[in-house]
Amino acid sequence: MGVFDWIVRMVEQTGYLGVALLMFAENLFPPIPSELILPLAGFTAARGDMSLPLVVAAGTAGALAGALFWYVIGRWVGSDRLKHWAERHGRWLTIAPDEVDRASAHFREHGGRAVLIGRMIPAVRTLISIPAGVSGMALTPFLLYTTLGTVIWTTFLATAGYLLEDRYQQVAGWLNPVSNIVAVGIALWYAYRVATFGRRTARQPAE
Repeated sequence: MGVFDWIVRMVEQTGYLGVALLMFAENLFPPIPSELILPLAGFTAARGDMSLPLVVAAGTAGALAGALFWYVIGRWVGSDRLKHWAERHGRWLTIAPDEVDRASAHFREHGGRAVLIGRMIPAVRTLISIPAGVSGMALTPFLLYTTLGTVIWTTFLATAGYLLEDRYQQVAGWLNPVSNIVAVGIALWYAYRVATFGRRTARQPAE
């Protein structure tokens, strides 16, 4: 049984709980696509088997739980532990110890906007919770911005499935190229950071 068949079975057999669990799993394991989970649930609501507002609520709750998981991991890592790792593995983390403090300060200042927008970008949705936790972003604003971004994303996907009905899989077809572009962009950015790590750290004492 493939991922798609598993998602369909989960939604059909467990309803709102299945939607919440799938969205939680999607935030832990990004290969599980919200671009299929929520449009399918929206289509199910269009058939009258579920309620669209409750689909949105269940999807938001599951996604929020997954975001909190990575936020807690980020808080556990913290800037001090990350600086220690950067001293030993800076090239592969693409960050030097003194860059950790600057990045954390920048995220504390602009983190709300980053979390809000990040929760609506495929491939970034899962990752954005980690720097929020590492930077020590307070839990309350993190939850507020995460919830707002997640509600917008969840409502968009579920409503698209509701309106498209049995053509709900087209949503994934529209968004998959976006996800692939973002993923390739992240990979290229990482490769660039690794390749230029020595030059960046050599310039820092003079700055």
